[in-house]
Amino acid sequence: MKTTYIKLSISTAILFGIYSCKKGEATASDYEMSTSADSASVTISDSVSSVATISVKDKQFIKTANVNMEVKDVYEATTSIEKSVQEIGGFVTNSNLQSNVVSEETFNTSNEAAMLVKKYQTENTMKVRVPSKKLGDFLILINDKKLFLNSRVINAEDVTATIKYAELEGKRIKKTSENISELKITKDKVKMNDENMSEENQQQLANMDVTDHLKYSIVDIYIKEPKLRIAEIAVTNSQNIDNKYKFNFLYDVKNAFVEGFYLIQKILVGLVTIWPIVLIALIIFYFYRKNKSNNKIQQKTKEHNTAS
Repeated sequence: MKTTYIKLSISTAILFGIYSCKKGEATASDYEMSTSADSASVTISDSVSSVATISVKDKQFIKTANVNMEVKDVYEATTSIEKSVQEIGGFVTNSNLQSNVVSEETFNTSNEAAMLVKKYQTENTMKVRVPSKKLGDFLILINDKKLFLNSRVINAEDVTATIKYAELEGKRIKKTSENISELKITKDKVKMNDENMSEENQQQLANMDVTDHLKYSIVDIYIKEPKLRIAEIAVTNSQNIDNKYKFNFLYDVKNAFVEGFYLIQKILVGLVTIWPIVLIALIIFYFYRKNKSNNKIQQKTKEHNTAS
């Protein structure tokens, strides 16, 4: 049972967990039919790809799209895209608008004022969910905002076979549950029943996820402005303010006098702290001078005796 569950989990992860069940049994009719062709990925720059709009009988697809384009105004394009998403029944899950500063420099215009000049480029990374049936219409709407389309990738993955497999797995889980119910109540039966219910719960959780992906397509959008923008911001002339308070003669002289007084105190305190060393040095110096004086007296006496 565990081996089957692991295989099912791997298959579910690879294929977005696509299968459905109702009370342990999945049926292909539980899913809405998606419109698209076989698993495909195309990059174009003109009209909407048929991958986003084509309908194939008895086929179900999970569709995604990725759009990378340059626009005149990122902020205006962002608000327009978000509005379009809401109008067709979708929603925005992420919008990361930011301005990347390339350079900034401050120019002084007077003693008090200055102008901060920033050169920057604005971009936005968005992730939106739109009804799969309206994916083509949405791509047409955002295509009108472009100055230049760098790339557009539309993917449609055929999950029909996987849904059929989920239906068979649902029947197996239901049959296993019936077989377990006929067993006598033991610890093994409780464990088997718990594992079977856990497998069923995992399947139902995957069903909810795949149903959501079939109903709503994920569209990743990256937009940016083709050229740098320049922002002029009025600021205070900080250099002049710094010069104004950089040096005060009387104040600095007063501080220097006080600091000198404190320095003398620190020196005296330091000498008091090392008084044993100073005392030893004075004793050594005393005996050195005394010994030197005795040597001179002896030398003079010797010279006097020699002369006599």
